[in-house]
Amino acid sequence: MTVVQTERVTSAARDDDAAPAPSFSPRPRGDSPDANALLTASAAGDQEAFAQLYDLLSPAVHGTARAVLRDPDLAAEVMQEVMLEVWRTAPRFDPERGSARTFVLTLAHRRAVDRVRAVQAQRDRDQRVADADNHIPFDSVAEEVEDSMERTRVRGCLGSLTDTQRAAVVLAYYGGRTYREVADELGAALPTVKTRIRDGLIRLRDCLGVAA
Repeated sequence: MTVVQTERVTSAARDDDAAPAPSFSPRPRGDSPDANALLTASAAGDQEAFAQLYDLLSPAVHGTARAVLRDPDLAAEVMQEVMLEVWRTAPRFDPERGSARTFVLTLAHRRAVDRVRAVQAQRDRDQRVADADNHIPFDSVAEEVEDSMERTRVRGCLGSLTDTQRAAVVLAYYGGRTYREVADELGAALPTVKTRIRDGLIRLRDCLGVAA
C-alpha cells in the first residue's frame, strides 16, 4: 500500500460522513516490523505505520474471519472492515494488556461472529416470510373450531358457508392443502383464498357457538 492510498483510507475511516474507503491492497513485505510499535504509531495518526501494520496482520485477520465464516468472499469483506476498525480504535490499544496481534485478531473474531449472526438472522427472516406465504396458521379461530367441537358438528355447520368459503376451508383443513395449493386448485388469487378461509372459519365459529 502506498502512502497516498493510506491517506485516502485513513481519512475516510475517521470521517463518519465520508464515502466508503477503497479496498486495501497489501504491498510486498520486507523485514517484519514490530506490530506493537506500528499500532502505537497508528494510534498517533502515522499513516505509513498503519500501512505496514496492514501488510503485517491482514493475512491473519483474513484467516481468522475465514475460519469462522467458511466463505472467502465474506472473509475478505470482514478483513477490510476490521482493518478500518483497527485504524479507528488504535488509540484504545494498551500494550500492557496484550499484544497488537491479539488486539487485532480479537476484533476480527468478533466481527466475523457478528457477520455470521447477521446472515443467520436474515435467513430466519426469509424463512418466516416463506412459511407465512405457504402454510396456513392455526390461529385462535381455527384452534377453537378444531379443538372444541366434534367433527360431525363442524360438518353440519359447513352448510352455513358460501360455496367458495366451504371449498376453501375443506381443501385447507380436511385436505391438508396450503394457501397456495388451495389457490391453484380453485383457480383463485392467493389473497382471495386467504380471505375466504378466514371468513369461513369465523362463520363456523358463530355457527358452533364458540365464544369469541
